[in-house]
Amino acid sequence: MYELLMPSRVVYGRETFAEVGPQAKALGTKALIVSDPVMEKIGLVARCEQYLRQVGMTFAKYTGVDTEPTDVHVKEALDVCRSEQCDVIIALGGGSSIDAAKAVAVMMTNEGTIRDYVGNQKRFIEKPLPLIAIPTTAGTGSEVTKVTVIINTKTDVKMMISQPALLPTVAIVDPLLTVSCPPSVTAATGVDALCHAIEAYISRRAHSVTDVLALSAIEAIVGHLRRAYENGEDVEAREKMAIAAMKAGMAFSNASVTLVHGMSRPIGALFHVPHGVSNAMLLPGVLEFTKDSAIERLAVIARIIKPPLQDVSDTEAADALVEEVKQLCRDLHIPNMKTWGIDKTAFDKAVDKMAADALASGSPANNPKVPTHEEIVALYHYCYDYQYDTNPISHG
Repeated sequence: MYELLMPSRVVYGRETFAEVGPQAKALGTKALIVSDPVMEKIGLVARCEQYLRQVGMTFAKYTGVDTEPTDVHVKEALDVCRSEQCDVIIALGGGSSIDAAKAVAVMMTNEGTIRDYVGNQKRFIEKPLPLIAIPTTAGTGSEVTKVTVIINTKTDVKMMISQPALLPTVAIVDPLLTVSCPPSVTAATGVDALCHAIEAYISRRAHSVTDVLALSAIEAIVGHLRRAYENGEDVEAREKMAIAAMKAGMAFSNASVTLVHGMSRPIGALFHVPHGVSNAMLLPGVLEFTKDSAIERLAVIARIIKPPLQDVSDTEAADALVEEVKQLCRDLHIPNMKTWGIDKTAFDKAVDKMAADALASGSPANNPKVPTHEEIVALYHYCYDYQYDTNPISHG
């Protein structure tokens, strides 16, 4: 049996941001806007407030979410939500703001702390507050997923929680909100979306519906990410990327991510690398590691993005896909961990913990080739100073 979970309503298209007022009015009486300082600075929080005023809705706000959401952000936002007696949550921003808002929505009605729900130790029993998710990047797909990732500040571990209660009630995907993304953020979030789609397609938990979503997303991302990166005002490219990121989110939320995300989260937690960047740093190397166990599926992807590959063998097509991903990373100027600035001594000390945390997350178990602890350690070292313009090495 397979299951497909997504928000009750998805509203997408240019200028749909204005729908936040009517949607919020239909769900509650007072809204909490969860966002970040950048969204406040560029005026998007003020626009959200304006749309709420237009329908006569009162609101409070919490704009303290950082580049990576933590349990501290969740507690602070919860305190505001409780003191202001809000009954609907609006998440505005990238995946960090949306993930934090998801945690607020469920913890407003359930007992304990968000840490109690890691690994399904506890289930969210009570219905969460309704949540409207409005992404301003084309990357995480968090607006349509049942997943949140929150850093535990006591253990420096990214807590990945996946339960249906975390699904937003409404997703509003307005591609015009992504136009303000700088090139570096466009690149990182775009490769993040590509990771979601590729991992969903090769996951051991993939099924026919997620396959359709994943392949459609991959085709659009490879065809439009460079355009969005090179010209942020290219609204058509922004629109294609926004919808592709949403499809990729639907795909991985229902099929799960694999080794890239399992290894990525510890890098973000320990070295504070933005999620999209850490995924991008790992994607080519992990594909090389996985390739021999996913030849047929990688070949399908390759032939979708490069039709001339119809006439070559599956092995040649899979090799070509890895090279295409490496070329994309070159074109988007994706750094490796060394050029990003992660200290090698600190990295070497942390790598054993990172490998353990990656395996504990469960995501590597969905990979076509399930790695051992030692293989993950070796892969971390390989990716640390990965060169996107060299031939792959053998991982055995």
